[in-house]
Amino acid sequence: MGQKRKTDIISCEEAQTLAGLFSIRIKRNPQAIAYQQFDAESGKWREYNWQEMGTRVARWKRALMRENLESGDRVAILLRNSIEWVCFDQAALAVGLVVVPLYPSDAPDNIAYILEDSGTRLLLVGTQKRWEILAPRCKDAAGLGKILCLEHPSAGGSEGRALQGVDEWLRETDECASDQEERGNSGNKNNFQPSDPHALATLVYTSGTTGKPKGVMLSHFNVLWDAEATLQAISGYPEDVYLSLLPLSHMLERTVGYYVPLMAGSSVAYARSLKDLPEDLKSVRPGIFVAVPQVYAGIRNKMNQQVQERGRVGRLLFDWTVALGWKRFTVVQGQEKERLWHRVAWPILRQLVADKVLAAFGGRLRLAVSGGGPLHTDVSRHFIGLGLPLLQGYGLTEASPVLTANRLQDNAPESTGSALLGVELRIGEQDELLARSPGIMLGYWNRPEETRAAIDAEGWLHTGDQARISDNHVFISGRIKEILVTSSGEKVPPADLEMAIVQEPLFDQVMVVGEGKPYLAALVVVNKGEWQNLASSLGLKADEPQSLIHSSVRAAALKRIKETLQGFPKYARIRAAHLSQEPWKVENGLLTPTLKLKRSEIEKRFESQITELYKKAAPD
Repeated sequence: MGQKRKTDIISCEEAQTLAGLFSIRIKRNPQAIAYQQFDAESGKWREYNWQEMGTRVARWKRALMRENLESGDRVAILLRNSIEWVCFDQAALAVGLVVVPLYPSDAPDNIAYILEDSGTRLLLVGTQKRWEILAPRCKDAAGLGKILCLEHPSAGGSEGRALQGVDEWLRETDECASDQEERGNSGNKNNFQPSDPHALATLVYTSGTTGKPKGVMLSHFNVLWDAEATLQAISGYPEDVYLSLLPLSHMLERTVGYYVPLMAGSSVAYARSLKDLPEDLKSVRPGIFVAVPQVYAGIRNKMNQQVQERGRVGRLLFDWTVALGWKRFTVVQGQEKERLWHRVAWPILRQLVADKVLAAFGGRLRLAVSGGGPLHTDVSRHFIGLGLPLLQGYGLTEASPVLTANRLQDNAPESTGSALLGVELRIGEQDELLARSPGIMLGYWNRPEETRAAIDAEGWLHTGDQARISDNHVFISGRIKEILVTSSGEKVPPADLEMAIVQEPLFDQVMVVGEGKPYLAALVVVNKGEWQNLASSLGLKADEPQSLIHSSVRAAALKRIKETLQGFPKYARIRAAHLSQEPWKVENGLLTPTLKLKRSEIEKRFESQITELYKKAAPD
């Protein structure tokens, strides 16, 4: 047990490029398990070793070389996480193409815009139906020539573009392989083998909470450097198994859940969906899990619901376990001295309560990582108190993406951690966090003016986030552009209030409004189960729309909101609220693909309701 684990990290310098990283890993560990993927036909998880992945990527690479593409051309992926995603990505990188990842959940119009803006030449999609929905919107994507489809397509629906099944595409390549060798690829325009670490590797489009998304240009070196810096902060080992849930189009997942394990020699299993996550966790039994705060909050809420069903004694035992576990954590972090009864009670409570609860994660989880947004301290306390090491980090696509992270031995859960080795941070005007590192982007695609606005003459990236730095830890307070200023001149960061309010089980989603208004109000999406309980307790029918606007419901909602905001100043109180049941989703245009609120869109959608919230005098 005391034996020190061995690492097998391929350095940034050794790899040179992302394709080089993949190639070296295959040579080092050909028989080790690289990936796991659920096979729907057999109903079992299928394993792929590095040697097999290398063979598969070589086929995709040969097929891409037969296309009329040149180094630097853009190719796009519109797939859920899978080994096919990896094969396409690695094959494209190996022949000098620039990969444009697309969110599977993104709106068709947004995807079409990215294909046009990036000048994508070739697109890989999962199903023919997906392309048929996209096709009419892609008329302005003049450079887009071929569409590859994982399933075998039927005739029609290609809108004049070549639509081909991947199986057939690869089979044709196999048949031509010997002929290509004889000709020495002389008829192929793309003989480029990337060796320049600073060449453009990928165009990753930002979510676009306001306006059109921008293409972030990241080089091989940008991403490799960030992956290695991440591993210097949080160790990775060959025996680690990652469960990949976030889409690979999200730069957090791509770097931390794909290139980091590749660099460390770890394996990755691809989760089927958020719905199947509980079953996948138990089947895969991962050692490392990376997710956004919403996922952890959802798991915590489900755990709390189960605890509520255990009765008073069960609830008290659970609460005691979390409280004692948190005390133990503060001792380990050097903040408090250990008491004898802690040492005696914890092993008992861990066996009786914590281990049984954490079995939902598979029982082998050594590390959980949260990024992509602010993690509420209550959620951190919940999992850390149960003995699960949960680390929060911070970054943005423009930084490849990680800038800061908490460490196991230096974990301040209310912060986003300290800077990665090689990252410089400082606070600029309006308390804006500025960052400088080798992971900072090359710029925005075809947007030189916006690039100059984002990266100043001294190389500092202006993150747009307000922060403070204390004891080398970064504390994010909100977005500069998302500060609400009421008519009385009070400045309020709505995200802080929203994060606190959504901890109340009745509320699934919240957006605070009040720019230029005399007081703050909230748009709220209620939790279905909790809403049914509340309506029943008030003698109302949950399925009747009028129930949501009943005075007793609004009073109860405002009371609960008030309780969640007790620690905030008086001017930050919410004095009116509109309740609804329909969730805000990517599909209905109210969330970005990274699940951030599209504030302007939500305000437009609920314009009349917001007006109503300010028609009457606010309650005291």
